Amino acid sequence: MEHKQTKKDQESLGIIGWREWLDLPELGITEIKAKIDTGARTSALHAFQVKEVEKDDKKMVHFQVHPYQKDSHHTVTCEAEILEWRHVTNSGGHQQYRPVILTPIEIAGQVWDIELTLTNRDVMGFRMLLGREAVRQRFLVDPGASFLLSESKTTRHRKKAHS
Repeated sequence: MEHKQTKKDQESLGIIGWREWLDLPELGITEIKAKIDTGARTSALHAFQVKEVEKDDKKMVHFQVHPYQKDSHHTVTCEAEILEWRHVTNSGGHQQYRPVILTPIEIAGQVWDIELTLTNRDVMGFRMLLGREAVRQRFLVDPGASFLLSESKTTRHRKKAHS
């Protein structure tokens, strides 16, 4: 049964912009710029060299990430337990069979677990999409604003230098 939000519920939610900086601490990824995409049910992370392995009787996935836009040199190697494999329809309308992991996300000091599909997003503008299930009952999305809850360390450093 779907929860209908009341006006009081909505007033207690934070407001997030259409893009935000976030961390994926268990994957060792900090300051990845994510597009908040309420049209996408599940969140997606750019990943390549995705390999399923077995470790301690668990199905795991090893993969690499280029977490920063327009930067194919900085690479983070990750490992996570596979929650499941899922058919996902991508933005081009094509079905893909993707591994799904459960991992913590951090935005503006808030930390919670999200389901994250792994796919090659090299040709996409953002290395990560934060889907509606990840923001549901946590944030309202302002499609006309960016970085309402977060700023990169580079931006913070520049602000401190100018104050």
